Amino acid sequence: MRSPAPEVTVQHFDTAPASLVQSIWHHRQLITAMTRREVLGRYRGSVFGLLWTLFNPLVMLTVYTFVFSVVFNARWGNDGGSRVEFALVLFAGLMIFNLFAECINRAPTLILANVNYVKKVVFPLEILPLISLCTALFHMIISLCVWLVFYGVFFGWPPLTALWYPVVLLPLLLLIMGGSWLLSALGVYLRDTAQMVTVATTMLMFLSPIFYPLSALPTAYQPLLLLNPLTPVIEMVRGCLIWGQAPAPGFLAVYYAVSGLVCWFGFVWFQKTRKGFADVL
Repeated sequence: MRSPAPEVTVQHFDTAPASLVQSIWHHRQLITAMTRREVLGRYRGSVFGLLWTLFNPLVMLTVYTFVFSVVFNARWGNDGGSRVEFALVLFAGLMIFNLFAECINRAPTLILANVNYVKKVVFPLEILPLISLCTALFHMIISLCVWLVFYGVFFGWPPLTALWYPVVLLPLLLLIMGGSWLLSALGVYLRDTAQMVTVATTMLMFLSPIFYPLSALPTAYQPLLLLNPLTPVIEMVRGCLIWGQAPAPGFLAVYYAVSGLVCWFGFVWFQKTRKGFADVL
């Protein structure tokens, strides 16, 4: 008599927001260790090591100051301002874009680059986008420190509204996490995702108010630019860091709500599709 075939158990991955928070908290030491390894591994073998995280933003800020103060003789909007101020305004926007682009461009290949983890049932794949975000956040903090030093040298202490910076940045982090979960799962099934995302982020850079103020556009086009997810946070970051403007509570609340929904949707998408990762890879 033939023995019955073993029952195949389909693994279930919880999509509740509480399970996401629980997973992050439960694996916090693993996230910290892998983030540290990611940061140190990027500069392993180089002469200056971690000092490159300081050199890169320092050199870029110096170049921006020279190019826009000497070559273009640029000013920000109709308010004039010094050439150094223009470079600081520009760099404040670029810090936000670089954080976004580093995570989103890498997201489609996150799972593909960690196939060995897919085969391990006990490994929490959902933390891979978070590790990528923590690494990018580390580089952004270094850039912010360089920005603050330059601002302090030329203009003194930043306005008190600079304390709003973490509050303004948090919804962007939620947005990045949602997009990273979505794209990392999609990249497993559609290998063209990485190329499409690279093109899209390049377009977003020029369609964001990084090199120009939002007010420079005709009034009819300004609402379209606000559909860009980077536009609100860039405007609010510049407002609190440079212009001394606190973010509008209503606008910030809407941005939090939208970012939270995107984060949760991306997590649900990742959890629903991860069951097929091993079969595809």
